[in-house]
This record gives sequence, C-alpha cells and structure tokens, in this order.
Amino acid sequence: MKLTDLKALGPLKAALQQAEREAAERRAEEARLARERNLFQRSLVGVTPLRESGRISLVPPRPLPHPRQREMDEAAALREALSDEFDVESLLETDEGLSYRRHHVGADVPRRLRRGQWAIQAQVDLHGLRRDEAREQLGEFLHQAQAAGLRCVRVVHGKGLGSPGRTPVLKGKVRGWLVQNQLVQAFVSARASEGGHGALVVLLAPKLV
Repeated sequence: MKLTDLKALGPLKAALQQAEREAAERRAEEARLARERNLFQRSLVGVTPLRESGRISLVPPRPLPHPRQREMDEAAALREALSDEFDVESLLETDEGLSYRRHHVGADVPRRLRRGQWAIQAQVDLHGLRRDEAREQLGEFLHQAQAAGLRCVRVVHGKGLGSPGRTPVLKGKVRGWLVQNQLVQAFVSARASEGGHGALVVLLAPKLV
C-alpha cells in the first residue's frame, strides 16, 4: 500500500469514530426515554380510567376589560364643565316649537326628531331634584346612554308648576346643560304624548368605536 493511501485512511477513521459516538448517544437517549415510559406506566398502576361522557368541556372566553374608571372620570369632567350661568336662549330655535341643533347637524333634524323618526330608547326624570342633583344625574345619564350606543333619549325636567312663584327654574337650566354637553347633537320639546313642555327629546352623537 502506498503512503498516500495510508494518509487517506485518517479522515475515514475520524468519520467512523464520529458515527460510533452518535450511535452511542442515540442508544443512550432511547434508553432514557424507555426508563421514563416505564416509570410513567408504573405510576398508573391501580388508576381507573374515566368513562367517556361524550361531552365537550368548553371554557368561555373572558370578557374584554371595561374601562369603568375612565368612564366615571369622563362623566365627572362633563358634570364639572357644565355652567349654570350659560346663556342658551340665543342658540334655541322656535320654528314649530323650541329646538336646538349643532351647526354641523342638518336643519331638518329637529323636525324629524319631533316627528318621532328616532324611537325614544331611554329617559331620565329630573323632576323634583335640586339643581346640583339634576345636573349630576343628567350628565351621568347622557354619558351612559351614549356609551351604550343609544341615540334618542327623553329628559323630563317638569313644567315648574311646583316651584316657588311657579317659575320653571330647572327647565331653563336643563336646556343650558344640554347645549354645553358635546354628546348632544340636537333636542326638541317633546310632543304632548311624550311630556309636552315638561320634557325634551334629545339626539345623541353615535357611539365612538
């Protein structure tokens, strides 16, 4: 055999040794897995399998977190921002009856609102409440209604017949609070069947997605 042939056996020998090591490692791994399987099977001795019920156990998805604190903070900010000294009379319209709409709202909206195109979905009765109580309750009601996706609500403020001097103080305040509330798009005096001059029908902005 030539010397060059003997030199070529070196890499071959190294390759054979590497293959033997890998084979030994595979045998060791197989032996370890076999021991673990035997250990698991021994741990199941005496265990009775559950009978198949045919039912599927479903875990209901967790509800999405509801930002209650943020909503309360926003409602509080809205209530605090409403001024009792706001002059609303110049912003009201008196076509078929008292009405209000924001500048970007179509001129036909008050008429459609008065005719009942939007069904009243909820109402708040402020009749008999003190001014501060009424302002707070109104702000919270509007915020919750808009958050719930409601568009048309009724606000009952009364006609003021039981007020000193039979002057409807709350009636005027409610109009001013509604105009200052950015959730309010328009409002009109309610029809006789809905409370007449003692209530307002309010159109709210769509719910933000």
